Amino acid sequence: MAVPQIKKLDEDVINRIAAGEVIQRPANALKELLENSLDAEATNIQITVKNGGLKLLQIQDNGIGIRRDDFGIVCERFTTSKLREFEDLNKICTYGFRGEALASISHVAHLTITSKTASDVCAYQASFVDGLLQGTPKPMAGNQGTIITVEDLFYNMNVRKKALRSPAEEYQKVADVVGKYAIHNASVGFAFKKSGDNNDIRTPQNSSHIENIRIIYGNEIAKELMEFSMENQMYNLKLKGYITNVYYSTKKFQFLLFINNRLVDCQSLKKCIDHVYSTYLPKNTHPFVYLSLELDPSNIDVNVHPTKHEIHFLNQEQIIETIASGLESKLLGSNNSRKAYTQLLHLLQRKFADKFLTLGTGKTVEEDVIDKHNATSKNINPNSMVRTDHREQKLDRFFTDMKKPELNVKGTKNIMNDSLTEEEYQKHNEMFMKRTEDLEDKILDKTVEDQTSEELVSGKEEESREKSLGEKEVCPERKLTKKRSGNSSNVSHIVPRTDTQLTSILTLRKEIEENCHRGLRECFSQHVFVGCVSRSQALIQFGTKLFLCNTKTILAELFYQFLLYHFQNFDSYKFSNRISIHELAMIGLEMPETGWTQEDGEKSVLAKRIVECFGGTRRAMLLDYFCMEIDELGNICSLPILVEDYLPDPKSLPMYVIRLATEVNWDSEKEFFESFARETSKFYAEVPNEINQNGKSWQWVTEFVLFPAIKNYFIPPKSFTENGAILEIANLPNLYKVFERC
Repeated sequence: MAVPQIKKLDEDVINRIAAGEVIQRPANALKELLENSLDAEATNIQITVKNGGLKLLQIQDNGIGIRRDDFGIVCERFTTSKLREFEDLNKICTYGFRGEALASISHVAHLTITSKTASDVCAYQASFVDGLLQGTPKPMAGNQGTIITVEDLFYNMNVRKKALRSPAEEYQKVADVVGKYAIHNASVGFAFKKSGDNNDIRTPQNSSHIENIRIIYGNEIAKELMEFSMENQMYNLKLKGYITNVYYSTKKFQFLLFINNRLVDCQSLKKCIDHVYSTYLPKNTHPFVYLSLELDPSNIDVNVHPTKHEIHFLNQEQIIETIASGLESKLLGSNNSRKAYTQLLHLLQRKFADKFLTLGTGKTVEEDVIDKHNATSKNINPNSMVRTDHREQKLDRFFTDMKKPELNVKGTKNIMNDSLTEEEYQKHNEMFMKRTEDLEDKILDKTVEDQTSEELVSGKEEESREKSLGEKEVCPERKLTKKRSGNSSNVSHIVPRTDTQLTSILTLRKEIEENCHRGLRECFSQHVFVGCVSRSQALIQFGTKLFLCNTKTILAELFYQFLLYHFQNFDSYKFSNRISIHELAMIGLEMPETGWTQEDGEKSVLAKRIVECFGGTRRAMLLDYFCMEIDELGNICSLPILVEDYLPDPKSLPMYVIRLATEVNWDSEKEFFESFARETSKFYAEVPNEINQNGKSWQWVTEFVLFPAIKNYFIPPKSFTENGAILEIANLPNLYKVFERC
């Protein structure tokens, strides 16, 4: 083998490599630009982003600006106004010092700078490519300060761009950086928004740390904050900040650390603080901590990481121990007051036991007795009445053109909607809380006794379905046995059940369970269906509250969970007329949703490639894992059954096939299962508008098929509290307060 020759890299390659180290994602770019604005003594900073900062990232400040004569070198590497000699690093007090930020951005994005100093008559604008000025700066109108516009970030680094998360997640990372700097620099006004939208973050000028924490993280944290400060002359340490007391805890550790005004990460300090709090907080919960440390600049090495998010300082272990000791003393004083309050509460409970709240009801013993009597006699105050009887009016009663909902079995009433007394309700709630301890078993091991009358399929309906869709087929190597229930309806069971041992599937299931929102789980499992607003929206009642549900979003998550928990255990619908994937792809490419253009190539060629995506070993994998049968000619023969009596909208099949070919990661096991389940769940979440195979409307299917499945098996994620999947639109006690004022 010949000895390879060592060659010097081209300047362009060197700059690209350096840029990739400094600018790793939009949040890194914004951090560098924010620090430049703060170094320029700005008092107001406006940030605008589009597509998470990938399409547009703009920052505008009212700082001192950039001189026109400096435009020629402002984007060249190692050009800075903050450093002259290497020894200056030992006393650096500014954020920037290397002069690499703008240079790095110009190598991976289209960069435009508009700036005006106090002495300039007008502002000047210039564009930069690969660190070089394009043309000459153009005079234009403008205010004092600088506007830096970054467009098409990573346009020339496709691998880096694909490795980034979704625009929504990148937007959250950018917002996190803005929020942290806004809290630390309370004297500076910050505004942050998406392009064309209102501000998501806006902090006033000359605000306070606590007020900005309240604006960004909410009043729940702000009201529990304690000031924490200390000094240590031995280590030249000054510390100030705000920490939550022992009454507050959250699942995620919110830790904001600034050392000499620089946002940094120190894992050893973070772990030490978390360990101190673990004595006082419930297990697996964490605090909110904001700390600002001032150390001697000569004891800090800020040049240890390309993005400057890590620093090293002398006597690091001793300083961390000092901070931990001071923090423990602060929390101990807070905990003593809590102990005194708890002891007083226990004393009063023993003395006035009959006046105190009964366990779990939130009412005194006297109130509880009265409420139970009222529940028995049906004499409940109107403002706290909970409707749980399915025979009472529903939303569709007010629309004369809608048919009265039918019951699945004649003479059988909806057990889940029966009217309950307070005592029965409490028993039902306790049973539910016990069931949620083993949600996986609840989902995986359905028995005949678990089936309600709405889930049973009559023989006529089965025959009708077979005529329209072909015979119902069970996946190979799985047998069906027929059992008779008391209502003489056939219920199919898979015998035996296949339990997967794939780590990827077990990991995805665990992620679902760990992300479960228990409050929403209780809401969905005990709700009363009110009525359909549209195919994508429905109303439900829980307690005295009325909720608007995004049916499509909820079903997408429900079917995703079904695909993972019923993995390798699906029944299937076999089509009597097989459906060509090539024809589906051609139909899909005609749809505007695909965004097909002439540059993408001929549709027939693209359709052929889509068919090839389902060939080879992938066919066998889809059949074995998901009961989705595709023959050698590229025809879809069957689809899995996720919920009895339900098939998705066939009009969505073309887009489903295209998205399976383009959006599913077929090369990595866990990513394949997750992306395939996500795309399939989106397809199944499209409720068809037409009458189904049993002659039922979409309203009937939504009420008697889909929402019972949601009620029994759905594990709502925590994200549902933020993404509008379920919204409270009415609260009976609050409505009565409004009526009382009228």
